Amino acid sequence: MTGLYTLFHKELLRFWKVSLQTILAPVLSSLLYLLIFSHVLASRTEVYGGIPYTVFLIPGLVMMAVLQNAFANSSSSLIQSKITGNLVFILLSPLSYLEIFLAYVSASTLRGLMVGLGVYTVAAWFYPPPLQSLIWIVLFALLGSALLGVLGVIAGIMSDKFDQLAAFQNFIILPLTFLSGVFYSVHSLPPVWQFLSHLNPFFYMIDGFRYGFFGVSDISPYISVSVVLLCLVVISGWALWMLKSGYKIRS
Repeated sequence: MTGLYTLFHKELLRFWKVSLQTILAPVLSSLLYLLIFSHVLASRTEVYGGIPYTVFLIPGLVMMAVLQNAFANSSSSLIQSKITGNLVFILLSPLSYLEIFLAYVSASTLRGLMVGLGVYTVAAWFYPPPLQSLIWIVLFALLGSALLGVLGVIAGIMSDKFDQLAAFQNFIILPLTFLSGVFYSVHSLPPVWQFLSHLNPFFYMIDGFRYGFFGVSDISPYISVSVVLLCLVVISGWALWMLKSGYKIRS
Protein backbone atom coordinates (compact mmCIF):
# COMPACT_ATOMS: atom_id res chain seq x y z
CA MET A 1 0.00 0.00 0.00
CA THR A 2 3.03 2.31 0.22
CA GLY A 3 3.02 3.10 -3.49
CA LEU A 4 -0.72 3.72 -3.53
CA TYR A 5 -0.50 6.05 -0.55
CA THR A 6 2.50 7.90 -2.03
CA LEU A 7 0.73 8.61 -5.31
CA PHE A 8 -2.44 9.60 -3.46
CA HIS A 9 -0.43 11.93 -1.22
CA LYS A 10 1.24 13.46 -4.28
CA GLU A 11 -2.17 14.11 -5.88
CA LEU A 12 -3.48 15.53 -2.63
CA LEU A 13 -0.57 17.98 -2.35
CA ARG A 14 -0.96 18.90 -6.01
CA PHE A 15 -4.34 20.54 -5.48
CA TRP A 16 -3.89 21.53 -1.84
CA LYS A 17 -0.86 23.73 -2.54
CA VAL A 18 -3.02 25.85 -4.85
CA SER A 19 -6.15 25.64 -2.69
CA LEU A 20 -7.03 29.24 -3.45
CA GLN A 21 -7.68 28.14 -7.02
CA THR A 22 -8.83 24.56 -6.49
CA ILE A 23 -10.97 24.93 -3.33
CA LEU A 24 -11.88 28.54 -2.60
CA ALA A 25 -12.54 29.66 -6.18
CA PRO A 26 -15.17 26.95 -6.86
CA VAL A 27 -16.85 27.75 -3.53
CA LEU A 28 -17.07 31.42 -4.52
CA SER A 29 -18.44 30.54 -7.97
CA SER A 30 -21.18 28.37 -6.45
CA LEU A 31 -22.17 31.13 -4.04
CA LEU A 32 -22.47 33.56 -6.94
CA TYR A 33 -24.84 31.12 -8.65
CA LEU A 34 -26.84 30.96 -5.42
CA LEU A 35 -27.10 34.73 -5.09
CA ILE A 36 -28.00 35.34 -8.74
CA PHE A 37 -30.53 32.56 -9.25
CA SER A 38 -32.19 32.99 -5.85
CA HIS A 39 -32.61 36.70 -6.50
CA VAL A 40 -34.07 36.19 -9.98
CA LEU A 41 -36.26 33.11 -9.43
CA ALA A 42 -37.04 32.91 -5.71
CA SER A 43 -40.36 34.77 -6.01
CA ARG A 44 -41.37 33.01 -9.26
CA THR A 45 -40.61 29.36 -8.58
CA GLU A 46 -42.17 26.91 -6.14
CA VAL A 47 -40.84 23.38 -5.75
CA TYR A 48 -41.59 20.37 -3.56
CA GLY A 49 -44.73 21.69 -1.93
CA GLY A 50 -43.61 25.08 -0.78
CA ILE A 51 -39.89 24.59 -0.10
CA PRO A 52 -38.25 27.99 -0.68
CA TYR A 53 -36.40 28.05 -3.98
CA THR A 54 -33.17 29.28 -2.41
CA VAL A 55 -33.14 26.35 -0.01
CA PHE A 56 -34.00 23.97 -2.87
CA LEU A 57 -31.07 25.34 -4.85
CA ILE A 58 -28.37 24.67 -2.24
CA PRO A 59 -28.11 20.84 -2.54
CA GLY A 60 -27.98 21.11 -6.34
CA LEU A 61 -25.17 23.65 -6.21
CA VAL A 62 -23.27 21.58 -3.66
CA MET A 63 -23.49 18.47 -5.82
CA MET A 64 -22.62 20.40 -8.96
CA ALA A 65 -19.46 21.67 -7.27
CA VAL A 66 -18.60 18.15 -6.11
CA LEU A 67 -18.98 16.67 -9.59
CA GLN A 68 -17.16 19.38 -11.53
CA ASN A 69 -14.18 19.52 -9.19
CA ALA A 70 -13.79 15.76 -8.92
CA PHE A 71 -13.62 15.60 -12.71
CA ALA A 72 -11.24 18.55 -12.93
CA ASN A 73 -8.78 17.04 -10.47
CA SER A 74 -7.99 13.73 -12.16
CA SER A 75 -8.31 15.04 -15.73
CA SER A 76 -6.02 18.04 -15.19
CA SER A 77 -3.45 15.96 -13.31
CA LEU A 78 -3.18 13.37 -16.07
CA ILE A 79 -3.04 15.84 -18.95
CA GLN A 80 -0.36 17.88 -17.18
CA SER A 81 1.68 14.75 -16.54
CA LYS A 82 1.36 13.70 -20.19
CA ILE A 83 2.32 17.10 -21.58
CA THR A 84 5.27 17.67 -19.22
CA GLY A 85 6.47 14.10 -19.70
CA ASN A 86 6.58 13.08 -16.03
CA LEU A 87 3.83 10.48 -16.41
CA VAL A 88 6.55 8.07 -17.47
CA PHE A 89 7.93 8.02 -13.91
CA ILE A 90 4.58 6.79 -12.60
CA LEU A 91 4.35 4.16 -15.33
CA LEU A 92 7.89 2.93 -14.66
CA SER A 93 7.23 2.57 -10.94
CA PRO A 94 6.17 -0.81 -9.48
CA LEU A 95 2.61 0.51 -9.11
CA SER A 96 -0.11 -1.65 -10.65
CA TYR A 97 -2.73 -0.12 -12.90
CA LEU A 98 -5.29 -0.67 -10.12
CA GLU A 99 -3.19 1.29 -7.62
CA ILE A 100 -2.78 4.15 -10.09
CA PHE A 101 -6.54 4.14 -10.69
CA LEU A 102 -7.37 4.14 -6.97
CA ALA A 103 -4.91 6.93 -6.17
CA TYR A 104 -6.23 9.29 -8.85
CA VAL A 105 -9.88 8.57 -8.12
CA SER A 106 -9.44 8.82 -4.34
CA ALA A 107 -7.72 12.20 -4.60
CA SER A 108 -10.42 13.45 -6.97
CA THR A 109 -13.14 12.24 -4.63
CA LEU A 110 -11.51 14.02 -1.72
CA ARG A 111 -11.22 17.30 -3.61
CA GLY A 112 -14.84 17.10 -4.74
CA LEU A 113 -16.04 16.45 -1.20
CA MET A 114 -13.93 19.29 0.21
CA VAL A 115 -15.33 21.79 -2.27
CA GLY A 116 -18.87 20.52 -1.70
CA LEU A 117 -18.48 20.82 2.06
CA GLY A 118 -17.18 24.35 1.64
CA VAL A 119 -20.14 25.35 -0.53
CA TYR A 120 -22.62 23.80 1.91
CA THR A 121 -21.01 25.38 4.98
CA VAL A 122 -21.10 28.90 3.60
CA ALA A 123 -24.53 28.59 1.96
CA ALA A 124 -26.12 27.00 5.04
CA TRP A 125 -24.89 29.94 7.11
CA PHE A 126 -27.42 32.11 5.28
CA TYR A 127 -30.09 29.60 4.18
CA PRO A 128 -29.86 26.39 6.25
CA PRO A 129 -31.57 23.49 4.42
CA PRO A 130 -33.16 20.61 6.35
CA LEU A 131 -31.29 17.33 6.74
CA GLN A 132 -33.63 14.36 6.39
CA SER A 133 -31.10 11.57 5.82
CA LEU A 134 -27.36 11.99 6.20
CA ILE A 135 -26.82 8.47 4.83
CA TRP A 136 -28.27 9.35 1.41
CA ILE A 137 -26.35 12.62 1.34
CA VAL A 138 -22.99 10.97 2.03
CA LEU A 139 -23.74 8.01 -0.27
CA PHE A 140 -24.55 10.13 -3.32
CA ALA A 141 -21.71 12.55 -2.62
CA LEU A 142 -19.22 9.67 -2.53
CA LEU A 143 -20.62 7.88 -5.56
CA GLY A 144 -20.95 11.07 -7.60
CA SER A 145 -17.45 12.32 -6.87
CA ALA A 146 -15.96 8.88 -7.53
CA LEU A 147 -17.83 8.59 -10.84
CA LEU A 148 -16.62 11.99 -12.03
CA GLY A 149 -13.12 11.21 -10.81
CA VAL A 150 -13.15 8.11 -13.04
CA LEU A 151 -14.49 10.15 -15.96
CA GLY A 152 -11.63 12.57 -15.36
CA VAL A 153 -9.15 9.70 -15.63
CA ILE A 154 -10.68 8.67 -18.97
CA ALA A 155 -10.69 12.25 -20.27
CA GLY A 156 -7.09 12.78 -19.18
CA ILE A 157 -5.95 9.59 -20.92
CA MET A 158 -7.83 10.30 -24.14
CA SER A 159 -6.73 13.94 -24.41
CA ASP A 160 -3.38 14.84 -25.93
CA LYS A 161 -3.58 18.58 -25.22
CA PHE A 162 -5.49 21.04 -23.09
CA ASP A 163 -7.81 22.00 -25.96
CA GLN A 164 -9.14 18.45 -26.18
CA LEU A 165 -9.68 18.29 -22.43
CA ALA A 166 -11.46 21.65 -22.51
CA ALA A 167 -13.77 20.32 -25.23
CA PHE A 168 -14.58 17.32 -23.05
CA GLN A 169 -15.35 19.66 -20.15
CA ASN A 170 -17.35 22.23 -22.12
CA PHE A 171 -19.35 19.95 -24.40
CA ILE A 172 -19.99 16.95 -22.15
CA ILE A 173 -19.51 17.58 -18.44
CA LEU A 174 -20.85 21.13 -18.26
CA PRO A 175 -24.07 20.56 -20.28
CA LEU A 176 -24.87 17.32 -18.45
CA THR A 177 -24.39 19.09 -15.13
CA PHE A 178 -26.49 22.15 -15.92
CA LEU A 179 -29.28 20.04 -17.47
CA SER A 180 -29.50 17.62 -14.54
CA GLY A 181 -31.96 19.53 -12.38
CA VAL A 182 -29.54 21.69 -10.42
CA PHE A 183 -31.65 24.82 -10.89
CA TYR A 184 -35.10 23.26 -11.31
CA SER A 185 -37.25 20.19 -10.71
CA VAL A 186 -37.62 18.08 -13.84
CA HIS A 187 -41.34 17.68 -13.06
CA SER A 188 -41.75 21.28 -14.15
CA LEU A 189 -40.51 20.40 -17.65
CA PRO A 190 -42.58 19.26 -20.65
CA PRO A 191 -42.79 15.45 -21.05
CA VAL A 192 -40.17 15.32 -23.82
CA TRP A 193 -37.61 17.15 -21.70
CA GLN A 194 -38.47 15.02 -18.68
CA PHE A 195 -37.70 11.92 -20.75
CA LEU A 196 -34.39 13.39 -21.91
CA SER A 197 -33.50 14.35 -18.34
CA HIS A 198 -33.99 10.73 -17.27
CA LEU A 199 -31.36 9.72 -19.82
CA ASN A 200 -28.83 11.97 -18.10
CA PRO A 201 -26.92 10.05 -15.37
CA PHE A 202 -26.08 13.34 -13.65
CA PHE A 203 -29.79 13.84 -12.96
CA TYR A 204 -29.84 10.76 -10.70
CA MET A 205 -26.87 12.01 -8.70
CA ILE A 206 -28.42 15.44 -8.16
CA ASP A 207 -31.89 14.11 -7.43
CA GLY A 208 -30.71 11.44 -5.00
CA PHE A 209 -28.44 13.88 -3.20
CA ARG A 210 -31.32 16.35 -2.86
CA TYR A 211 -33.53 13.59 -1.44
CA GLY A 212 -31.19 13.36 1.55
CA PHE A 213 -32.02 16.95 2.44
CA PHE A 214 -35.77 17.14 1.81
CA GLY A 215 -37.00 13.54 1.89
CA VAL A 216 -38.70 14.12 -1.48
CA SER A 217 -37.37 13.79 -5.01
CA ASP A 218 -38.41 13.50 -8.64
CA ILE A 219 -37.60 9.79 -8.68
CA SER A 220 -37.03 7.06 -6.07
CA PRO A 221 -33.57 7.30 -4.46
CA TYR A 222 -33.23 3.53 -4.80
CA ILE A 223 -33.55 3.83 -8.56
CA SER A 224 -31.10 6.74 -8.54
CA VAL A 225 -28.45 4.89 -6.53
CA SER A 226 -28.82 1.83 -8.78
CA VAL A 227 -28.26 3.91 -11.92
CA VAL A 228 -25.25 5.69 -10.41
CA LEU A 229 -23.70 2.42 -9.22
CA LEU A 230 -24.19 0.85 -12.63
CA CYS A 231 -22.56 3.83 -14.34
CA LEU A 232 -19.68 3.75 -11.86
CA VAL A 233 -19.01 0.05 -12.48
CA VAL A 234 -19.14 0.41 -16.28
CA ILE A 235 -17.01 3.57 -16.42
CA SER A 236 -14.51 2.14 -13.92
CA GLY A 237 -14.14 -0.98 -16.05
CA TRP A 238 -13.42 1.19 -19.08
CA ALA A 239 -10.84 3.29 -17.21
CA LEU A 240 -9.12 0.20 -15.79
CA TRP A 241 -8.90 -1.32 -19.26
CA MET A 242 -7.29 1.86 -20.60
CA LEU A 243 -4.72 1.90 -17.79
CA LYS A 244 -3.96 -1.81 -18.08
CA SER A 245 -3.56 -1.74 -21.86
CA GLY A 246 -1.57 1.49 -21.79
CA TYR A 247 -3.94 3.16 -24.24
CA LYS A 248 -2.42 6.53 -25.27
CA ILE A 249 -0.09 6.54 -22.27
CA ARG A 250 2.43 3.81 -23.10
CA SER A 251 2.44 4.10 -26.87
